[in-house]
Amino acid sequence: MQFSNIKVCKRCALRYDWRNSPSSSLKMTYCSSLCEQADLGFTVEALLKFKREIPAEGTTASSK
Repeated sequence: MQFSNIKVCKRCALRYDWRNSPSSSLKMTYCSSLCEQADLGFTVEALLKFKREIPAEGTTASSK
């Protein structure tokens, strides 16, 4: 068994094998996306997939 693959979750302090972590972006920090979301308030994968809506041409925030 290689102990270099075992990390400790930043949020719950659970030991986990980072190679099996479901979060591809922060798998060296959190054991699961639930811990990632609980600690950060969002998951990095969701943030990377987020697309801002571009306002239609001719509309502004003050026109409401």
